[in-house]
Amino acid sequence: MTGSMATAIATLAIAVLGFLMFSGRFDWRRSAATIMGCFLIFGAPIIAGGLMGAASTNMIAKRQVSEEPLVTPPTPRAPQHYDPYAGAALPPGW
Repeated sequence: MTGSMATAIATLAIAVLGFLMFSGRFDWRRSAATIMGCFLIFGAPIIAGGLMGAASTNMIAKRQVSEEPLVTPPTPRAPQHYDPYAGAALPPGW
């Protein structure tokens, strides 16, 4: 429930809490339950994904780490006679 309808309902619920606060009929217990409900509704996909990931056997199994260090190959060097600007300002045949 993260669509526009759930967003509208949560916005109205928070607006009603603000109206109750201004009118002096604010109940802390009901407001805490409303705000926690909004967090649960909008955070449900993340909470469910975390619980399913922790319950899967792929996450529990230990990964084997190779003991060989990774060796990067040396970077290729340009030839000693390489000059990218050689002859750029000279006409052909010089």
